[in-house]
Amino acid sequence: MRDVQAGLLVGLASMLSASCSPTAPDHPEEAAPDHPENAVVLGSLLPLSGSESAIGRNLDQAMSLAVEHVNAAGGIDGRPLAIVGRDSHSGSERGLEQLLELLYTDHIAYLVGPEDNELAREIAPDVEALDVFHMMPGHAAPSVARSEGRGGWMRLAPSPSAVGCALAKIAVREGIETVNSLAERKDYHASVSSEFTTSFAALGGRLVPSVTFMSGEPTYTSRIEAALASDPGRTLLATDPATAATIVTEWTDSGSPGTWLLGPALRADALLAKIPAGSLDGYLGVSPSLSLRSECQPVDEAQETVDCTTGNAAAFAEQFSRRWSGEAPLPTAHFYYDGVILIAMGLVYAQATSGTIPASGQELHAILRELSSPDHEAASWRDLNTAMTKLRAGIPLRYVGAAAEYEFDSYGASQHHFMQEWTIDGDAFVDLAPVAVTCEAWQ
Repeated sequence: MRDVQAGLLVGLASMLSASCSPTAPDHPEEAAPDHPENAVVLGSLLPLSGSESAIGRNLDQAMSLAVEHVNAAGGIDGRPLAIVGRDSHSGSERGLEQLLELLYTDHIAYLVGPEDNELAREIAPDVEALDVFHMMPGHAAPSVARSEGRGGWMRLAPSPSAVGCALAKIAVREGIETVNSLAERKDYHASVSSEFTTSFAALGGRLVPSVTFMSGEPTYTSRIEAALASDPGRTLLATDPATAATIVTEWTDSGSPGTWLLGPALRADALLAKIPAGSLDGYLGVSPSLSLRSECQPVDEAQETVDCTTGNAAAFAEQFSRRWSGEAPLPTAHFYYDGVILIAMGLVYAQATSGTIPASGQELHAILRELSSPDHEAASWRDLNTAMTKLRAGIPLRYVGAAAEYEFDSYGASQHHFMQEWTIDGDAFVDLAPVAVTCEAWQ
């Protein structure tokens, strides 16, 4: 049914006039009639209702802050930036319908999100057919190793291979001899699980059987017992916070056998609020490092141990908190903010150098990869006025954002060199030393 629906919609889109196409961003009033007629419009799909609504609200706030900063810096050659936001309903079928509305009713040319991996994969053929630019800031976004001539995909957060490498190195450092995983059968969580076990084996460790499950099962007791039956030194728990809370509660009730490693999605207050107090204290996990590469210095000859400061991320958190009544940004919110700023920078630079903002996703994709060259002068999110002035003069700048100093590979995937290790202490996450991501060189 989905293939038929998409085929009909793509066919209909090809019959529409250019003025109605999403590749005609010079007519943004068609995408967002409630915004100023000359606004440049981005589309977003976030979980604003359902189990992940708290996350969606935080990410929406980050994007709104970015739009405010861009417009305060002059907008897109004097035109305001605006967002059409729709609700993914935390990844349900209704979320797919909303995503298709963004593409075929709102005629969005620049899309940010969704946070849900399956939804992002589902609309990849539509993004290609309509030549939309697709910015994917979330850690669970799918791979962007694509080579099509239409559409443009950019992924900002670390890849599953980087996550798996960091987790494997932690296990080796801890002297663990055997590992496995208890992982949800979703693309992202399954990929993290696979990369973790592959990296651990490549580093000399031994694997014992892993266990998979589907979220929404009435109980996970049998899955937990199966995962821990072989007495692994560590078991990676890879799933979403709500499901993990149920698993941890059932595991605690069973007497808490075994020892966990925690995937990046589990660095969420929603997990700590729903598990028995202290049940995960001392367990280790990883998430994207928010330290800039320039804020990290190796402290050993092998460059495996690094010392990083967090001044840049702290400055963004302070601005975010001041704007949103004391709320703190989630780690992923830093990437959503950066995703909006990167799009704006690409549009401004394109306007300055070609006289128009890009009419295709592939074109904007190429521009952003060009701007990320290390040969270009750095431009910080903290001084967008200066950055936009230089871009309007046709000066290429590489972006130093709230989450990273961005460098993209030929496919548009951001390159990450460190992951942030953390632990849990009561009702708080505590950062430990970052972990260098170097497994690929040894495999």
